[in-house]
Amino acid sequence: MGLGFDSVGFATTAGGEPRLKGWWIAADPASRRSRYTVLYLHSQDGNLSDAVDAVAALHSAGANVLAFDYRGYGQSQSAHPSEAHWREDAEWALQYLTGTRHLAASTILLDGRELGANLALEMAAAHPELAGVVLRQPVEGAANAIFNDSRARLVPAQALVSDRFELSAPAARLRIPSLWFAAAAPPGQMGMPEKPDAFQRVMSPKMLVWLTTSRNAEKDSENALARWLDDLASKGSTPSCQWGNGFSC
Repeated sequence: MGLGFDSVGFATTAGGEPRLKGWWIAADPASRRSRYTVLYLHSQDGNLSDAVDAVAALHSAGANVLAFDYRGYGQSQSAHPSEAHWREDAEWALQYLTGTRHLAASTILLDGRELGANLALEMAAAHPELAGVVLRQPVEGAANAIFNDSRARLVPAQALVSDRFELSAPAARLRIPSLWFAAAAPPGQMGMPEKPDAFQRVMSPKMLVWLTTSRNAEKDSENALARWLDDLASKGSTPSCQWGNGFSC
């Protein structure tokens, strides 16, 4: 993508080996949004190599970016992925930004995709000192894929599986601004679907953007993120609003 980046390792073991590997991509100092740093939490599928486009878009928005692989992904330490491991990894990444790079928590944004968005919401609810959180198609009822499987009746699945990646509880606890991206109605279907239940539980400033399949969808999403960041910088919050052209806030 032609982006300059530093390969970083952090969350070291007692032997000095980094558990987590990632990329630090510095913003253009001339960008008015360079005061912000985005901690990017990728989805459950793939690794950093599959997140290049998403990371490049965040850089284009003018922010610094830290993107990393959870344990069990990419070049990070080998481990069985789990919700508990993901949460610990995300906490280590946040500590790296505040402790090693000495960034103020009030300038750090979380950005997550799919299950990474569920994780971002959990983190954001636990860290009201952060600037805000971007949630890209979080997964409603993530654990249902297991519990609704007919094979789950053969074992005590509820007791054996601890991962939940719940949305409603952390959404209700959220106290920082949030930007949500959700899938719009399929082509030919009138109107927009109901707003996600978790989104409706959020009491802090929030914005919802419906993702369409139009050729301008990617650019529209980037524009929505840029507007949201500018609102954060100017007001410290984002108002509820209603946009045309497929956007609902």
